[in-house]
Amino acid sequence: MNSKRTWIEKLGDFISGKGFYLVVLICVAAIALSGYYLVQGVRGGLGESLDQPASGSAAIRDTPTVQPSARPSAPPASAAPSARPSQAQPTPSNPPVVSEEPAAALSTPPSQPPAAPSQQPAALVFTWPVNGTVIAGYSVEALAYSETMGDWRTHDGLDLATSLGAQVYATASGTVSAIYKDDFMGTTVEIDHGNGLTSQYANLAEVPTVAVGDGVSTGSVIGSVGATAAAEQGSQAHLHFAMYQDGNPVDPVDYLPAR
Repeated sequence: MNSKRTWIEKLGDFISGKGFYLVVLICVAAIALSGYYLVQGVRGGLGESLDQPASGSAAIRDTPTVQPSARPSAPPASAAPSARPSQAQPTPSNPPVVSEEPAAALSTPPSQPPAAPSQQPAALVFTWPVNGTVIAGYSVEALAYSETMGDWRTHDGLDLATSLGAQVYATASGTVSAIYKDDFMGTTVEIDHGNGLTSQYANLAEVPTVAVGDGVSTGSVIGSVGATAAAEQGSQAHLHFAMYQDGNPVDPVDYLPAR
């Protein structure tokens, strides 16, 4: 057996032993060293390139790129129709006008024309309707005997005896309100004196001298004494005269002047 070994064999034994780690360490160191120099070279070249002034020319184009729109743009807000009338807003160039009148003047109501003075109706002046004598007085609370009717009854006026055909006068101013022929009191004329006061003239001649609607004054002739009252045929020629306030009989003597 040959104990002499070749250097190749010895190298293989070394590598397969501790020499393997040494080889690996050398390789790692070589790789690290190579990487270091590589990095330094790159950094050095980059620094030199940055220190050199830039050469050449560059052109900048201002034309904007127009992007196509998928749908038409909405009109400006100012062009859109308003749903309700716009209200004018004050602007610095057109400030609102402020009245300089005192507040008291603004609150003063407009002057009114003076009211026309009220015209009071003239006081009525009364007169006796005929020149005659009272033969039957006013009696609505006590019964009075009627010679014609032969009974006792109330009497709502005055019977004034006079001659047949004597003129009959309006006792006060007013308006003729009615002319009619009553079955018992004969031809009758009524005059409205206002304020609810009326006068009645009965037992007149067939045709009075006034018509409904005529205005009369105190003492105006309205007719003449007749004999048309069936209820008073038993008495001498006379005028039956009565007065009413708001439809209720009143005593004519309270209105007529004293004799």
